[in-house]
Amino acid sequence: MTHSPAEPDAGTEQDLRRRLSEAEETLRAIRDGEVDALVVRGPNHDEVSALGGENSYRAFMQAMDIGAAAVDGSGKLIYANGALVDLLGAQAPDLQNADLATHLGPDGAAALRRLLEHSGPDRRSEQLSLESPSGERHVEVTAAPLELVFGRGYALTFTDVTERVEAAAASESERIGRAVMASSNDAVVVCDDKGVITHANAKVRQFCISGCVGKHFEVAFELSFPVSSGLIGAREVVELALSGSNVRAVEANLAGGDRARHVVVSASPLRSSGGTIGGCIVALADVTEQRATDRKQKLLMGELTHRVKNTLTLVLSIANRTAAGSNDLSDFRPAFARRLEALAATHNLLAEDFSGGLTLEDIAVAELAPYIAVGSERLTIEGMQYRLTSDTAVALGLVFHELVTNAVKYGALSNERGRVSLTAANDGEALAIEWREENGPPVQPPERHGFGQTLILRGLGQSGAQSTTLDYLPDGVVCRMYIPNSSVLTD
Repeated sequence: MTHSPAEPDAGTEQDLRRRLSEAEETLRAIRDGEVDALVVRGPNHDEVSALGGENSYRAFMQAMDIGAAAVDGSGKLIYANGALVDLLGAQAPDLQNADLATHLGPDGAAALRRLLEHSGPDRRSEQLSLESPSGERHVEVTAAPLELVFGRGYALTFTDVTERVEAAAASESERIGRAVMASSNDAVVVCDDKGVITHANAKVRQFCISGCVGKHFEVAFELSFPVSSGLIGAREVVELALSGSNVRAVEANLAGGDRARHVVVSASPLRSSGGTIGGCIVALADVTEQRATDRKQKLLMGELTHRVKNTLTLVLSIANRTAAGSNDLSDFRPAFARRLEALAATHNLLAEDFSGGLTLEDIAVAELAPYIAVGSERLTIEGMQYRLTSDTAVALGLVFHELVTNAVKYGALSNERGRVSLTAANDGEALAIEWREENGPPVQPPERHGFGQTLILRGLGQSGAQSTTLDYLPDGVVCRMYIPNSSVLTD
């Protein structure tokens, strides 16, 4: 026998329809605030919470400082208290007639969906940002399951944690700021809106040994600016930064301490999260040594330019005079090459000690080294410790080269017994240098006056305190040269 499904009793179906209608009406009435009770289904019996009346649940919720709401399983708003309405900047009817998520923005809606989808028996929370009439607010939303008479729902609380988040951010910002200040190679100070220094890193001690925190910036740092900068003093740097302007890499002189310093000053405003300026940060880079190096470099470049010009003039003169004293090109080439080599040797020595000058011994040894060793019994050097200016050193190097060349060809260095002595002495007015040859072949004055002899006698030019003398004595050549003290460098 086949049995058909039992048809529902007409009375039962009518009862079910009535209950469904009542549930829908109850939900509508709660949303519209027309009922004063909320029925919560418990494990053993239903609990009824009053929503209306002076001491009701609704009055309690309205008195709460934090936002609170109840939603059904789909997220449809059942109830929202006044704090939540204010927080969202909406009207109560708008909230009641719409999905709550639409008032939370895209990120907030996504966070709310995660809470509702993954909620279990325990509370769950997420933090989100909301745009409110008072600006961006940080809110912690907590969801807990709520059994309603007409189904499952959720109780939500919205706690404004903006102050806590901003305080944590400010603390982290200050920690990072302190770390940046500590790692900076420059001196960095922070001033409040009155120009008083509130923070300073360790580098500031090089300028303010006694400490600068608590002082006005212009008191701690006595700055003077060049007219071209447009700044008058330290106070103006702070005022510009507090007005919202940036001061970028302005050079200044800093007085105080053991010596005046040259610094580069930069300043920027410090803005709060609301955009207001609450102070400024000022950085001072000490460029004293750098500027001194720049000045020295400029001086050295000027010296180099001067030396190159003189050298080119000297080379041209050597070429012309050597050509005039040569019989032909084959005679000119070796003589000119040897003189250029002598010139190069002196310049190489000068390049090794550009600013310190060369001693008389440095110059003499450079010319004598190819023919006689320093320390040999055939060479005596005394009193040759004096240092000369670069121009004088170059001229004297050429003179020594001619004396050595003549000694090797015709004089004391042309045999195995000859000796050369070089001595120098300063009488307070000039430096007298003597080149003396002994035990060489008998000396005869040259039959003609060549360029070599002219270079010896006139090579020092304006550098000579008095005329150079060259005597061809029977026992050897004696040359006396005189250099004014203005061409002698003092230590």
